Amino acid sequence: MQLVSGQSAWAIEATNLVRRFGENYAVNGIDLRVSPGEIYGFLGPNGAGKSTTVRMLTTLLAPTSGDALIMGHSIVTKPDTVRFHIGVALQDAALDPKQTGRELLDMQGRLYGLNSLERKTRVEELLQLVDIDSAIDDRISTYSGGMKRRLDLAAALVHQPQVLFLDEPTTGLDPVSRAKVWKEVRHLNEDLGMTIFLTTQYLEEADELAHRVGIIAKGSLAVEGTPTELKKAIGSDVVVARIPTTETSRAAQIVNNISGVQSVEVQDDEVIISIGNGARGISPIAVALSDANVPVLEITLRTPTLDDVFLHATGNRLQERNEAKVAQ
Repeated sequence: MQLVSGQSAWAIEATNLVRRFGENYAVNGIDLRVSPGEIYGFLGPNGAGKSTTVRMLTTLLAPTSGDALIMGHSIVTKPDTVRFHIGVALQDAALDPKQTGRELLDMQGRLYGLNSLERKTRVEELLQLVDIDSAIDDRISTYSGGMKRRLDLAAALVHQPQVLFLDEPTTGLDPVSRAKVWKEVRHLNEDLGMTIFLTTQYLEEADELAHRVGIIAKGSLAVEGTPTELKKAIGSDVVVARIPTTETSRAAQIVNNISGVQSVEVQDDEVIISIGNGARGISPIAVALSDANVPVLEITLRTPTLDDVFLHATGNRLQERNEAKVAQ
């Protein structure tokens, strides 16, 4: 299918999007559709093709083949037009530490052709949207990590884009700063109707914000749907038994033979058991481990998470990066 620039009912419409580096496919034939006013969460580990997809959709990288329309305009034939319709806040914000926040936003307005009055008005509007407070007139070198992330978000909004791309907007932020970014994202979407394409490795973030999520693995879209739909599709509950690491392998073998158990995974000191009816199955699991003299430190029952969805779709878990530095 050949996309026709200017003709699309979707905010984002990608068809057979491919990016190859030499013989290696970073992105291998992605098709996705994002409705106007939707928050679309794009999940995947490092190396899955997530960032390459975003770079193509934002015209920073040309696709090897395929195309995408952003508000009806082709990233291949109309990249300049696309750039006027989108705002982009990448994971690594390129901010000049010698500028003040106000100077940066004013410069961004100049780049988009706003006159002096328009720039002044727009900066004041952005200060109501994004929580920077009086620091707007301080040099960026004095900003915390969270403030830099929020300033970068404000810079992406100067020209009032219809589609906003956020590439891992809260990676490395402390919980308070992360909550502030979430609040701002919700406001942009719910109050201003902005379409948001959100890439993240934080499953809680996607579950909290996204109307739909797509999970990318090895360059292809593995599964797509609302968080609720995807979790229900697994069709199983999860029992987690915390056990001394020296006993986890033996415990996994024991519970794998219990009726109704669908899969068993060992992760550190946890044995994670997918079972059709968790309320009915938790007791036989506990009894079997006790009969085998396996010490159980804790056993809990929970419903599936997006991490379980990711495991079901790809065979691997999507780990949150606990080693990432926290920006105060």
